[in-house]
Amino acid sequence: MKLKFNVRFLFITLFLCGISFAQTKGTIKGTLTDKEMNNETLPFANIVVKGTNYNANSDLDGKYSISVPAGKYTLQFSFVGYETVEVPVTVKANETITINQTLSSGGYTLDDVVIQTTVNRQKESALLLDQKNAVEIKQSIGAQELSRKGVGDVAAAVVKTAGVSKQEGNNNIYVRGLGDRYNSTSMNGLPIPSNDPERKNIALDIFSTDIVEYISIDKVYGSKIYGDFAGGNVDIVSKDYRGDGMFELSLGSKVNTNALGQTNNFLLQQGPNKTGFVSYGVPSNALSGYNFENSLNPTKEAPFGGDIALKAGKSFNVGEEGKIGLFGTASFNSGYEFREGLTQAVNAQAAELKSFNQEKYTYNTNTTGMFNANYRINNNHKIGYNLLYVNSSEQTRDVYVGRDRDYDNANADLQVQRGTFTQNTVFINQLLGSHKLTDKFGFDWGASYNTVEGDMPDRTQNKLFYYRNNDYYNIAQRTTTDNQRYFQNLKEDEIAANMAFSYKLGDPKNGDSKGKIVAGYNGKFKTRDFEAIQFNFPVTDAGQNTIVDPNNLDAFFNQQNYNNGTFSITSFAGMTPQTYSGDQDIHAGFANLEYTFGEKFSFVAGLRYENIAQTVEWRTQFDAGGGINTFERNEFLPSLVLKYELNEKQNLRLAASKTYTLPQFKERALFVYEDVMESKIGNPYLYPSQNYNLDVKWEMFPKSDEVFSVTAFGKYILDPINEVVIASASNDISWVNIGDTGYAYGVELEARKNIFDFDEELTNRLSFGFNASYMKTHQDIDEQKVIDETDLNINLTDSSSGFTGASDLILNADVSYAKNWTKEGGLIATLSYNHYSDKLYAIGNEGKGNLVDKAMGSLDFVLKTKLNKNLGIDFGARNILNPEFKRVQENAGGDVLVFNYKKGITFGLGMNYQF
Repeated sequence: MKLKFNVRFLFITLFLCGISFAQTKGTIKGTLTDKEMNNETLPFANIVVKGTNYNANSDLDGKYSISVPAGKYTLQFSFVGYETVEVPVTVKANETITINQTLSSGGYTLDDVVIQTTVNRQKESALLLDQKNAVEIKQSIGAQELSRKGVGDVAAAVVKTAGVSKQEGNNNIYVRGLGDRYNSTSMNGLPIPSNDPERKNIALDIFSTDIVEYISIDKVYGSKIYGDFAGGNVDIVSKDYRGDGMFELSLGSKVNTNALGQTNNFLLQQGPNKTGFVSYGVPSNALSGYNFENSLNPTKEAPFGGDIALKAGKSFNVGEEGKIGLFGTASFNSGYEFREGLTQAVNAQAAELKSFNQEKYTYNTNTTGMFNANYRINNNHKIGYNLLYVNSSEQTRDVYVGRDRDYDNANADLQVQRGTFTQNTVFINQLLGSHKLTDKFGFDWGASYNTVEGDMPDRTQNKLFYYRNNDYYNIAQRTTTDNQRYFQNLKEDEIAANMAFSYKLGDPKNGDSKGKIVAGYNGKFKTRDFEAIQFNFPVTDAGQNTIVDPNNLDAFFNQQNYNNGTFSITSFAGMTPQTYSGDQDIHAGFANLEYTFGEKFSFVAGLRYENIAQTVEWRTQFDAGGGINTFERNEFLPSLVLKYELNEKQNLRLAASKTYTLPQFKERALFVYEDVMESKIGNPYLYPSQNYNLDVKWEMFPKSDEVFSVTAFGKYILDPINEVVIASASNDISWVNIGDTGYAYGVELEARKNIFDFDEELTNRLSFGFNASYMKTHQDIDEQKVIDETDLNINLTDSSSGFTGASDLILNADVSYAKNWTKEGGLIATLSYNHYSDKLYAIGNEGKGNLVDKAMGSLDFVLKTKLNKNLGIDFGARNILNPEFKRVQENAGGDVLVFNYKKGITFGLGMNYQF
């Protein structure tokens, strides 16, 4: 007790001393404006109290604030390419003096200044300044940092931030241990739909970083964000070009060591072309003959990938005050991958149910085109249009060789061949506007129309027996679905609208802003249509005894053998596909109050109301007559962020909020998706979870490009949703509200620091970055709750577990060296490392232990050079350590390996030339 008293006494004493010291200070604040830009506010300018160490930078609204001891000083205002201005000022204790200043280029050229402003909006220092000055808790990664670390897509970018990880083998992003269902994705503040029927969020790796100004990761909820939130929202902010003109061409190539080792045996399915675009689909006469377009025979590939990209931008003056900025980019990249390893399923006694050696050959493409036009009508009115088109494809050939208890054959191994091609197309249209109606009133709006199409045209599967002693193959068949062709199509349309009115408190014209009130409306209206049809090829006994070549199955599955009756063609309901459709409408109203008390304390209090209506209809093999399920919810979602400025360089923040988590269309539709190792079926009885969130953060900014921060967070979830194995004949996977409660808590650390920075005319800097998160998750498992609320049954091994996908420890570290040998030539070399600890993949059932992905780390190296004003050459080596990915089943007798592989090292070389 005495120790606690002493600690409290010490804390109070230090706090009172800090207050008494602060009372000897005064504050200088104001707003900087740009004379060359019609007196628009000037962000990222430098303000220095001459002859002292006191300094600041103007924020995104041109505002600054410096606290200094009472006395007489000279303020020095500067900005790259503008004339420096000095202003005398007298500061009195406990008083605030406002000094507004306009800067101009004077004898300098304005062109250089405009380009510099554009670059700064992507700089790490600019984003850190915004993070420091904002009342909300923010975290962003900008184009400069993405370039330095050699990050090529948005998925790779977000995992460089604290508390964010990516699940190995797919595009699922986890924020603070919470996976796809708990997160959301937007672009320029407007929602974007998923391109995958299995996922809520769009795959972030389809977005090239060429289109990115910066990426904002909101891990703290605010009322402007849709309430379907618990982990985080990723907002992709697109390029906004303001320079005079640029045109750049980039070329590159890459190779994966695993794929290179298979040069003489890299086989893919025939049909899909190298561009990633296809036009074929379900044959109109598929049941009346063998009329499928693509061959079953694989084709040999040379596994060398390539990249090409074009970027162009230009701005034009319109009248005396207006300006239009245009930017466009078009790119295509491709790559090959190969992996092999064990994949198996075992029971509680570690006996094999299925055990295969899997070889996976993959070819990926990504085609991206973006155009935006931003029109600044005058200093008060801006509108912009963004168009983004992305076509991504993945072609895989999987070969499984081993055993399956349902295909028991003492003399032969079972071989499963599956060829899959997926093509996902995203088309995003956005119109945005920002209007300053008076000095106090503002109006921002946005509207979007997005379409997504996800195609899986002609996925093929064949099963064969390989007789080892005699070295020959037969067609294997235990069910009519063993040999099949599968066609799937998803179409989704989404319309969204944002409107927000703002009113500034205080006297913003004289730099005395007390905060603002923001109120508005959000609407999101989504429709999805999904259909799938599978054609099965039952083979006669005579056909099953025919010797076949696994690389020449066209010699067996053809029109002649169909005519001879060697095999037939069937489907679930003739040429009528299985379908499900979904409609989801969300209307939301929100209001925010941002207010500043004195010089140090400020807060944002928000309230959001949402009306959610979701309907899912289906007609599938599980419910041939069709079914429908609807729910409607009204949600009231409060949020609060408190900020206390400990001093000029340190902030203390606290945030609390309530949110919810919606089930997705696929999870509630009574449709089954079959993979080689597992099958998934929807649960119409699924309903939303409720989430309560709390964050406490301390942050310090020693310099403009340095930061140290510590964040503690906690989340409490009612009726958490989980993916589980249900008790069924085939052990299908479904989604259920697994228990009454769950929670997650943890701490995040972040540091960016210059190790040395020689303050010379030419850059010579060594810096490091580090972030880490440590967390614990827990959820109750209540089998009776599942039985009472659904028509499903589960028999899970434990009565509680952690969250699937959550790692206790995630860390990222990087070291960068930047050196310029001339003003136009130099290099940046970055070594970056990512690590995650063991994570739960799936909850154990029927006495079996949990499936756990073992800890793994990856190391990347990127070297980017600028040889002169126009030419640059880049080199990258990724996954240098080439660790082994392992998944184990935790059984009583010890861990059993059920999945493993190595990805190989990928080397890339690129060249860019700016005309």
